[in-house]
Amino acid sequence: MHVLIVHAHPEPQSFNAAMTRTAVDTLEANGHTVEVSDLYAMQFNPVAGWHDFPQAADPSFLHYQREQKIAFERQTYAPEIAWEHGKLTRADLVIFQFPVWWRSSPAILKGWFDRVLGVGFAYGAGRVYSTGGLQGKRALLSVTFGGPTSAAEAVEVLQQLQDGVLAFVGFEVLSPFVVGGPRHLTADARQAELQRYHETLEALTCDRTPPGQCHHRAPLVHDALEQA
Repeated sequence: MHVLIVHAHPEPQSFNAAMTRTAVDTLEANGHTVEVSDLYAMQFNPVAGWHDFPQAADPSFLHYQREQKIAFERQTYAPEIAWEHGKLTRADLVIFQFPVWWRSSPAILKGWFDRVLGVGFAYGAGRVYSTGGLQGKRALLSVTFGGPTSAAEAVEVLQQLQDGVLAFVGFEVLSPFVVGGPRHLTADARQAELQRYHETLEALTCDRTPPGQCHHRAPLVHDALEQA
């Protein structure tokens, strides 16, 4: 199985970064391959515009969705979008790792959705939900909240993203993995959450692991003391 992790946190020592490292270690230890799009490290531009279309069909007026469709058909997208399309095409599972800010994703991830999940590639012409462009792939939201979070609150906050974005473009959306207030937890409690994430990923992926390679190994220690 091939996994893409779209990581959206600006601090390499954050708990979110520790979660991504735990995911990479867990998945690779069980025979899977992993790519990471670290959006802040890549300096991914979240702003949609003319720069997405080096060979615009109508340079006099930017009809963004029409240009997306044409760029996909002609394979004339800007390289940074084409690269993300390639990663998504290769992936069987996509993990979105981010802190919940203002009851939503960081702006850099919202921009990734705007620019990458375009007409033609991800949806359009009636290709939505069960017929969306990313059908056959699974998606997992792995998120942190700033404080303790109930299951009901997490469902409410993440519903639009899960249904209105991921399911809309055809993903099979898995139950989210949520950690509430990691910066307020003790070091031992943070490590316990990383262990829980490790075990969750093994449970999700062991059914797609090559025979004899799913060993339920303990993760390496990836503690993060400061940020969510």
